[in-house]
Amino acid sequence: MPKIKHLFNILLFLLYFTNASGQNLYLSCLGSSEKETKSIDSLGYKKSFEDYSSLEIEISKLQKKLIQIGYIETERLNLIKQTDSSYQANFRLKNKYESITITHNDLVSLSILKLSGFLNKSSDLVIPIEHIEPTLQFINTQLANQGNPFSSLIVTDIIKIDNKKLKGSLSVSKLNSRTIDKLVLKGYEKFPESFIKRYLKIKAGQTFNLQKIKEKTKSLNDLNFANQIRDPEVLFSQDSTILYMYIEKAKSNTFDGFLGFGTNEATNKIEFDGYLDLNLTNNLNYGESLRLLYKSDESEQQTFDLRLNAPYIFNTPVGVDLNLNIFKRDSSFVTVTQAAKLNYQINSKHRISGGISSVQSTDLLDIPSTLITDYKSNQYFVNYKYIDRQNFNLLFPINFLFDVSTGIGNRLYEDINEKQSSFQLNTFKIFNLNDKNSIYGRVSSNYLISDSYLENELPRFGGINSIRGFEENSLIANLFTVLNTEYRYKLNNTIYVHSVIDAAYFENQLTNQKEKLFGFGFGFGLLTKAGLFRFNYTSGKTESQKFKLSDSKIHLSLTTTF
Repeated sequence: MPKIKHLFNILLFLLYFTNASGQNLYLSCLGSSEKETKSIDSLGYKKSFEDYSSLEIEISKLQKKLIQIGYIETERLNLIKQTDSSYQANFRLKNKYESITITHNDLVSLSILKLSGFLNKSSDLVIPIEHIEPTLQFINTQLANQGNPFSSLIVTDIIKIDNKKLKGSLSVSKLNSRTIDKLVLKGYEKFPESFIKRYLKIKAGQTFNLQKIKEKTKSLNDLNFANQIRDPEVLFSQDSTILYMYIEKAKSNTFDGFLGFGTNEATNKIEFDGYLDLNLTNNLNYGESLRLLYKSDESEQQTFDLRLNAPYIFNTPVGVDLNLNIFKRDSSFVTVTQAAKLNYQINSKHRISGGISSVQSTDLLDIPSTLITDYKSNQYFVNYKYIDRQNFNLLFPINFLFDVSTGIGNRLYEDINEKQSSFQLNTFKIFNLNDKNSIYGRVSSNYLISDSYLENELPRFGGINSIRGFEENSLIANLFTVLNTEYRYKLNNTIYVHSVIDAAYFENQLTNQKEKLFGFGFGFGLLTKAGLFRFNYTSGKTESQKFKLSDSKIHLSLTTTF
């Protein structure tokens, strides 16, 4: 029995100790009057605590809140222990102030102070007491963005105007502005320097503004040959500011080709056509690009096109584009076009250009023709281009393109000199309905304005990159507009299927022809290790013609990035 009694006493002791150690502490806060107590209760302070240190922290927080709402003369009188688990904190709040008028003595520019929303007609800050801290933090952030990252604001010489208003002076410490002293590239050290200065508009000696720098470097993702790995970082020392930018080089060279085949109505034989399109970008680390296109069409037409783009030549904001195009139609004629233009990159999305093009066409026919003859022409033109990318989408990296050109010049043939003008438009937009569904719409147009026309000068269209269901470059017109639409459904991130609904309208004043065309079909795209493989099956018809499956076209293409 003594042993049992001894064990019972030990158990009671443990139960009592556990209960005592787990006991909560309780807090009540009182003001020096009933009105002050109500003001304290309105702040909703915490009243139950696990330990004494948490209780002390809550009392300090409460006093800070009282000061922030206007009781800046608040005093903590004492903390009384009423029982083993309850405490009472007593405060004297005194007067509640509503606003403070702060003079700044032109230490901070008025443009920044106006943004705070508290600048009065006398150019002083009149701030409600509860808004003092966030307002000073806002002004301090603006100063940091203007090159003063270590500045701090202090309100000094505070005096009492009356029972509701205070007055003070604004002091700014460490107001010396910071400038970028050095740029360091990490990851892609050979990134073109001209793109940092002209494209990003970041350079040494520039006022340091980290927020603007981050906004500028985001446009790196609009380049097809580089990406930003992570946000830029800054190293501050006593007398220098070093900006670190993290960039990686991206695969940007592309090889594109397609093979098309269909049945010739006249011979009832299968005929093939295709093209090779090679784009080389930034291989010399200058941001340059070279495009080589060779196309052979069903109608014994051959196209050779060479384009060179050199941005920011001699480290200036101006770039140059050069183009050589040779088009040969069987044994009828050959046309050579040369063009040169200067371009100015406004920002990562907008570019304007201006230049000159020269065309010389030679008649290859043995028998003279009034429709095909030798001629020369020159045009001065201007161009505007807008590109909005969505590089996160590997299947459709460009969301919106708007490319428009207009030109004016003259054409000379058989000693006849005529004025001419032209207009070209190429634009498309992808409307993303959700992660899997999207609608693609494209409009392309070409309009040649002249008193008379020659067959070998008229724009050509038709084929996979124009109205589908028709042979490549089989249609000629002095005016045409093509609408391409697709409903696209992504099965996953590497494969999609789509519809083909195309329409076109063209006018040919040489043959006094006005016609509407339609193309219908379907296709799919598959992203493989070799590149993007595309398949299109389309059938075309005129307004008065019925669909014939025998006229359908199958187009295969593969775009490889390397």
